[in-house]
Order: sequence, then structure tokens, then C-alpha cells
Amino acid sequence: MEIQPGQTVGIDLGTTYSAIAQLDPEGNPQAVENADGSTITPSVVILSEEGKVIVGPTYERMSIENPRNIVEAIKRQMGNKDYFVVYQDKKLTPEFLSALIIKKLKQDAEKSIGPIANAVITVPYYFNDVRRKATQDAGKIAGLNVIDIINEPTAATLAYAWQKGHLGRPDAFEGERTIMVYDLGGGTFDVTVVRYTATSFKVLATDGDVMLGGLDWSRRVVDHIAEEFHTKYDLDPREDPETLMQLTQECEQAKRDLSERAQIPISAYYKGKNVTIALTRGDFERLTGDLMQRTRDTTELVMQQAGVGKGELDELVLVGGSTYMPVVETMLRDVTGLEPSRDVSPEEAVSQGAAIHAALLEARATGGDSRLGKAVINRLRSVTATDVNSHSLGVKISDPQDKTRKINHIMIPKNTSLPVEVKQRFKTNKENQQRVHVCILEGDATDPDACTTIGDFRIVNLPPNLPSGSPVEISYSYDKNGRFSATAVELTGNTAAKTEIVRDSGLTNENVDAFQTLAGDYQVE
Repeated sequence: MEIQPGQTVGIDLGTTYSAIAQLDPEGNPQAVENADGSTITPSVVILSEEGKVIVGPTYERMSIENPRNIVEAIKRQMGNKDYFVVYQDKKLTPEFLSALIIKKLKQDAEKSIGPIANAVITVPYYFNDVRRKATQDAGKIAGLNVIDIINEPTAATLAYAWQKGHLGRPDAFEGERTIMVYDLGGGTFDVTVVRYTATSFKVLATDGDVMLGGLDWSRRVVDHIAEEFHTKYDLDPREDPETLMQLTQECEQAKRDLSERAQIPISAYYKGKNVTIALTRGDFERLTGDLMQRTRDTTELVMQQAGVGKGELDELVLVGGSTYMPVVETMLRDVTGLEPSRDVSPEEAVSQGAAIHAALLEARATGGDSRLGKAVINRLRSVTATDVNSHSLGVKISDPQDKTRKINHIMIPKNTSLPVEVKQRFKTNKENQQRVHVCILEGDATDPDACTTIGDFRIVNLPPNLPSGSPVEISYSYDKNGRFSATAVELTGNTAAKTEIVRDSGLTNENVDAFQTLAGDYQVE
């Protein structure tokens, strides 16, 4: 990893809001304000018909725009090779659209902190390798040197432990703490249990859902109002994009208001008809009860995998704007026996943790930044971290009970501490086999088709007349930087082959360069 001249920051690239932060000279992670004076920027892109690209528009600005020109929740499409938006006769991928959001964050922040060169960008823990590559590409397209990708709950833990004065301070903090980070954002959900001391922190277990967040709560309200409207008038307001956008904004606001109030009126207007429905907090919680139950199930599973029971956590930290819903606190009190903590800003903690991680990498790579005080640099250098893999890694093999069927044999289970190396022996399937195909899978399912293939390679030129059942040793190695390698050796003739998968680029270098040039052509407002 090479640090380039310029400022180094942390970026929280969120589904509904994004943020950028930097460690100040005294070691305090500070969210950097955008051009509107806010520390969070809506992750919304307007590709206007006049050729303007507007990132982070207000609701008022969105309301006067054709909904077909508005791109929202692009994070949910990261890694989806089939998704694109056509604008000015060009196909814009999720990486490019995300790069426009990053470009806006960078452009606004540079007005107060100067030219930005390096960044750590956050991802949900449960992002697979394809989505992580797409995020890294988005940063590159925006003109940044992406020095690392960090998991969002890990970043939030860093922010919590650092701002508590625990991390990097063995003189002031003894012993260890086990905390849980419950992160419910606009579009993704993670829950993670971490154990840390003054000089180290270790992820014990993590799980989540990249398709669960505040957007889903809002959509339930939209559907409820639309169905009431349909019952009354036999018309569906969701059929019209402008009406749907207006109703969605109203329901989003109602969801927020219900965190403070017991009841809120919601109105829908369509084709000269209207309904006004009084939605109570109880109604809202009933409509979305199964969504909350999904987060509860995940929370209980992670606690079980981490080996901590009710009442055994030292702290429960809430992250993400959707944790303001009162039912979140009620559920978590019941599951953990703890009063949830808001000692870090739910909206800013992730970007602040990314900023700490960025400063830590910078301090190690450059011997310290003159911007930061010596005490801060020493504090950063004293911290070590142990992460875990969020997805199981397996190999496609023939089912021992049914040779005609292929299964995913897990080599490295999820929540395994990194780095790790695993070796296992397998057998050839037939007489005089000429080659062995090693297919690397990411996922927990037994069915290979339900997993993601992240790489494959072959051992060729096996010895002649090789008997069926000859031994083949496969080795998987996964380092703490996300670099994964696999080796296979046919042991009779000692023939070997290997592959290495580096989270380098989902797009080709030519694609990234072309998109970088295109991003330079768009003036982001």
C-alpha cells in the first residue's frame, strides 16, 4: 500500500446517506461538512435532462425532477453486472454512479481541508468480494487512492473505542471489553460482536443482510397507504412514478416522525382523489414486525456464535439512522439485557472509524503525518486488529454419496479469524484422470449454484494411468488484507497449480481509466 501526497480521509458510502471524515491533529475524528453545511450527504444522483449531475439533492429539488432521472439506493446494486443506467447514450454502472457520490464528497471536503488523495471506504460486513471490488473501483473512478476497504461495524467499533479513550491508551485503560455493534442503515444491516483491549481489537462474530434497511420499513408504509387507496377508489397510486415518489417521501417522513410521536396523518393524492390515513406507531410496528424479527434473529445468532449470552456484553452500540425507531431499542433490551448506547453519532460513527483506520495506515506507511501530533501517531501505531471472514469459502467437489452430484465443501467457515491457512485431501474421481478442476466458492449453501464462484484453476498433465481415488491436497490461504490464494497438488506425481485472488479491480484497468475520464467530464453539483 502506497500513500500518495495529499489528505487522507475515511468515507462512509451509504445506501441513503454518505459521509466523509478525517482525524484532526489532536486525534479527534471529525466529520467534514458538505457545501450545505451538513455532515451527511444524501446518496442520491440526479442525471438531469440539461446535462447537469446533482448529487445529494434536497427533497424540494427532487420533487421537481422527473423520477426517471433520479438514482437512489445504488449501493444495493453494487457488484450487479446486469445493472446500468443509460444517460447521454452512455451506460453508467453502479461503480460509476457511486463514484459520482464520492466525487461530490471529495469536492466539498476539499474546500475546507485541501486536496484529498487517499481514502479508506467502508462496506457492510456482509458484502461479498464482488461488491467489495465494485466499491474499490468506485473510489478509483472518483480519483482517489483507495488504501483499504473496512467493514462498517469494525469502523464503528474503532470510533467508539477510540473516542472512549480506550484504544491506543494502555496507560488509561486496562482489561478488555466485549461490545456489540448493531448497525441498521438505510439499505443494509450488520450486527457484530467485538472484543478489544487498549492495543488490540478482535471481531468474534458477524452477520447481516445487504438487502435490509430503513428503505424496507418505508416501503411497507407506502404499500399500506397505496392498498388503502386502492380499496377505496380501485386506483393504485404506485402506478405513476411522480405520485409514487411523492408518496414515498411522505411515508419516509412519517416513519421518522413516528419515532417522536404516537400517531401521524399520511395523505395520498392521485387522479383527483385523495385519502388521509392516521398511522399509529403500533400500526407501523405491526406492518414491519417481520423486518424487525429478521434483525432480532441475526442478533441472537451472532451472540450465540460469539459465545456471549444475555447480560454478558459490556456495551451495545447503535449505528445507522434507522436505529432511531423506538422498537429497535425495545427489542435489543430484551435480547441483550442492556440499555443501548448512543455514545457515538449513529450517522457519523462509520466515517469517523474509517478516518481513524486511514490515519493508522498512514502512520504506519509514512512514519507519521506532520499534521498529526506525535502522541497521536504513537497511539495509532500501538493498535493491532484481528478480523474475520464474513462469508464461508469452499471448493466444488463430487458428493461422496452421489458422484453425479456436485456440492460445496466448506474449507474456511465464516467468522474464522484472519489470517488463516487450511489444507485438506481429496480424491480423483476416475481412472486415468488427466486434469483436476478446482472451483472456489463463496457462500454457505451446499448447492454450488447458490454460491458465488470467485475463481477457478486446473492441474493438468497428471501422471498416466493414475488410479481412481488418487490423493489431491488443496490448500486455502486468506490473509488479513483480504488477499486469498489457493493451491492444489496431485500427490502421486507431485503436480501442482495455484491461483491468487486479490481484491484489486472488478472492472478492468481500461474500464476504470475510461470511467475516470468520463467522471472528469461531468460537473457534479
